Amino acid sequence: MDGFEANEGVIIVAATNRKDVLDPALLRPGRFDRQIHVPNPDIKGREKILTVHARKVPVGPDVDLRIIARGCPGFSGADLMNLVNEAALMAARVGRRFVTMDDFENAKDKVMMGAQRRSMVLTQDQKEKTAYHEAGHAIVGMNLPKCDPVYKATIIPRGGALGMVVSLPEMDRLNMHKDEGKQKIAMTMAGKAAEIIKYGAEGVSSGPAGDIQQASSLARAMVMRWGMSDLIGNIDYAEAHEGYQGNTGGFSVSAETKTLIESEVKRLIDDGYETAYKILTEQSEQFERLARGLLEYETLTGDEIRKVMAGEPLGGDNDSGSTPGDGGASVIAIPKTKPKAAKPETGLEREPLA
Repeated sequence: MDGFEANEGVIIVAATNRKDVLDPALLRPGRFDRQIHVPNPDIKGREKILTVHARKVPVGPDVDLRIIARGCPGFSGADLMNLVNEAALMAARVGRRFVTMDDFENAKDKVMMGAQRRSMVLTQDQKEKTAYHEAGHAIVGMNLPKCDPVYKATIIPRGGALGMVVSLPEMDRLNMHKDEGKQKIAMTMAGKAAEIIKYGAEGVSSGPAGDIQQASSLARAMVMRWGMSDLIGNIDYAEAHEGYQGNTGGFSVSAETKTLIESEVKRLIDDGYETAYKILTEQSEQFERLARGLLEYETLTGDEIRKVMAGEPLGGDNDSGSTPGDGGASVIAIPKTKPKAAKPETGLEREPLA
């Protein structure tokens, strides 16, 4: 790094994604005058990167890359390129010559949560409980204004989950407000509330285990780290709980404070559960309709969820050739087509369906 004259006009540019393994001599002042940190792209950056990679594949008319970008927080440019490639492969497997929104959605879910486990044998009772569980999440999420908009609900097993409700934020989340945290806990606990409403306290399953873990983590952060409890106050107790670089520096929490912290955490979770239970009880008819709709169609988008809750018929299923329960990703999605032998003399390709 030494030996360069100031008038030689030489500029050295270097890049790395492993700053932690660089020689400290490279990072001393005078070596590299300016260091620029390039984080993962935000929602606008992800949309533009997807646009660049999507130019390489034929895209159907129903594709909205902003919706895909909203559902990929934290993705790097390489992750987004992999997402486009996965979508193209999924379209190729079913013989399509263009990539639809359905392919992008399936690719995103596969990258984030694992492949679909359609071969998993589920009893009718397991499917029914999963449908009511996910319907509870969706109903409560759509009735709480601070929750992210519900985009999709499915009871198709994927990864380690038997079903899921997907909420997409309008923009990347940079912070969490107290009312948002409370409503998010309510939506998280709605799955257990739904099972108890439908099957009783003795009929609840182990399905809400992940929900309980997520709600507990959020409630503890609100109480111990973010100062959102009036009883605990604006004190960071997370350092004593987790340790600071392996050393708490003698900082400890009394037994009385620990009891108070856990009581506040329990209060937040119980309040969220009661909110969810109240919403599902008041909207029992919509709750029942949505659960039955999930059992029939397996996957519903946000607009389809609203139609099912209102008792309206879902159009397009007859035209698409899909029938209830056939495992299709969406009743209004562009239908999958099987590859056919093309006639050499025509040279025609299958056109996207509007």
